Amino acid sequence: MRTFIIRDSRQLRAITGVSDDQFETLKKAFEEVYEEIKQEEYEKAVERGERKRKRGGGRKGNLPTIEDKLLFVLFYLKVYPTFDVLALNFGMSRSKACENLHNLLPILAKTLLNLGFLPERKFDTVDEMKKAFKDIDKIIIDVTERLHQRPKDNEKQSEMYSGKKKTHTVKNTIISSVDKVILFLGRTFPGHTHDYKMLKKEFPPDEPWFENICTLVDLGYQGIKKDYEGNEIYIPHKKPRKSKKNPEPELTNEQKETNRELSKIRIFVENAIGGIKRFNILVHEFRNRKKDFDDDVIALCSGLWNMMILA
Repeated sequence: MRTFIIRDSRQLRAITGVSDDQFETLKKAFEEVYEEIKQEEYEKAVERGERKRKRGGGRKGNLPTIEDKLLFVLFYLKVYPTFDVLALNFGMSRSKACENLHNLLPILAKTLLNLGFLPERKFDTVDEMKKAFKDIDKIIIDVTERLHQRPKDNEKQSEMYSGKKKTHTVKNTIISSVDKVILFLGRTFPGHTHDYKMLKKEFPPDEPWFENICTLVDLGYQGIKKDYEGNEIYIPHKKPRKSKKNPEPELTNEQKETNRELSKIRIFVENAIGGIKRFNILVHEFRNRKKDFDDDVIALCSGLWNMMILA
């Protein structure tokens, strides 16, 4: 049982990242998924002869209600406490807090998937992408970078060290709409990987991914207009390098104006990235060691952000 009482809407948003209405929407769908999964597990256990008692019997856990279970996982994503602090707030042992979290997070993921809020993670064909983006006429591509605990392995240290951030990080490609909805979330790469290299791995240039859709990127994607097909790929003008012939390089007024107009649109992907970073698990140095957990949590936070925008 949790050791605190939520007094008002402001406090709920502060510890979960969602409003009252959004919490209720999520709770109803979360309960349906939870009951479905637990019933399936119960039936399989009966078939194996491992279960004689009916569901609901036995000692009650420290998260007795659906509300407690949902609050537990949202609290972790929003606040990102250590398992000791999480256990203290919900009246359980540290090991039980870890166990409950990893049991409940997949239920939240399936809930967001059922509600249609999780972003796409992979496209095998251009047709798949067109189908997913069928009502979208303009996309914005950018990368978000997160702090990560320094690995002990020397090779991993080198892979995760970001020269830009001067520390160890992980990165994801994000594609958003002008409505700030995250349409696509790429897989998690180590911080040493260049932004454009990540894009080419997930969207190989030999396919016409951006041929029929207006696509905006930043200067980290130099070469995109040459490598990809598409008449509506827009990248800002880069300031020329200083040289003997051009000791004071400057963009023309027309180029500066074009850059300003592009910035007015590209800001929406920055807003989306800022939105998912309302959840402190994406802000503080990531310290969990479970494989692929750093990838799982950014997908969940992206789904929760999309819910805030769309619900």
